[in-house]
Amino acid sequence: MLGPLLRVLAEAALEVAVLLEEVGRHAAPTPFATTVLALDALTAAGETDRVEDLLQGDVLAGVAWSRRGDAVRAETDGSHWRLHGRPDPVLYAPSALVAIVVAETGDGPGLFSADLDPERPARAEPAMDRTRELGWLRFDGTPATRLEGADAVERLLNRGATYAAAEMLGGADRALTMAVEYAKERVQFGRPIGSFQAVKHRCADMLVDVEGMRSSVYWASWCISADHPDASVAASTAKIWCSDASKRVMASALQVHGGIGFTWEHDLHLFMKRAQLDQLSFGDASYHRERLAALLRPRVEAGESIL
Repeated sequence: MLGPLLRVLAEAALEVAVLLEEVGRHAAPTPFATTVLALDALTAAGETDRVEDLLQGDVLAGVAWSRRGDAVRAETDGSHWRLHGRPDPVLYAPSALVAIVVAETGDGPGLFSADLDPERPARAEPAMDRTRELGWLRFDGTPATRLEGADAVERLLNRGATYAAAEMLGGADRALTMAVEYAKERVQFGRPIGSFQAVKHRCADMLVDVEGMRSSVYWASWCISADHPDASVAASTAKIWCSDASKRVMASALQVHGGIGFTWEHDLHLFMKRAQLDQLSFGDASYHRERLAALLRPRVEAGESIL
C-alpha cells in the first residue's frame, strides 16, 4: 500500500505540502521530504530499480544541493560519469545508501544519482537539530548516473525549497500554539500573562506571520502541482517569507515562554533548532532573494507586471 501512495506523492506537490506541514508540526524524525524528492528525480529519469528500492524501504536517499553551483563537478570519459567535490551538508547522509546530487558539468548543471559505500558512511555531525541526521558527503571520482539536466535541477530546487518552507510552517504553527497555551496558564502579578498587552501583541504578530507562511507555501505547492509558469517565482517567494517569518515566530515564542523557554529541556527548542536548519536547506532567504530578482528582472525590463 505504501508504494502506490509514494508514487502519487512524488508528483503531487500540494498533497506533499499538507503532509510536510504535519511533519514540521510534530518535529517528526522521518526522511519523508528527502524520500519524495529522490522518488521524483528517479521516477522522472526512469530509474525503476532504484525507485523500487526506495519504495520498499531497502535504501535511504540523501539529496545533495549546494548554494555554490560548482561545489560538485561531474566529469565523463564519454561513457561513464564521476563526481568530484563536497556539497553542502546533507540530511540523512550518515544512513543514506544513494545520493541525488546536483553537479556542474561542461554544459551546465545536471542531476545525478550515486551509490554510497555502506562500509564508509558519512560521519554524523553534532548539529543543533537533534531530530534529524546531518553529514558531509565527499565525492572523489565517485561513479554516478546522469538523470537529467538543468530543468531537473530547477525542478528539484523548487520542490526542495517549497517542502522546507512547508516544514517551517508546521513548526511555526506549533510554536504559536505552544506560546498561546502557555500565555493562558502562566500567572504573573496575579493575572495570566496573556492578558498583558505586550504579550498579546507578540502572539498576534506570530499569527500574522504564520498565516503569511501558509499562503506562500500553498501558492508555491499549487504552482508546482499545476506546472504553472510562476512555479520558480512562487517557490522562492515561499522560501524567503517562511525563512524570515519562522525566525520571528520562534524568537517571539521564546520570549513568551520566558525563562523556561530558554532551557534545552523544553520542547520549544526542538522546533526552533529544526527551523534553523530548514531556513538554510535549498537556499536561505538571501539566496532566494537574488534568485527571485533574476527571475523577475526580464519582466521589469519588458515593462510587464510582476504580479
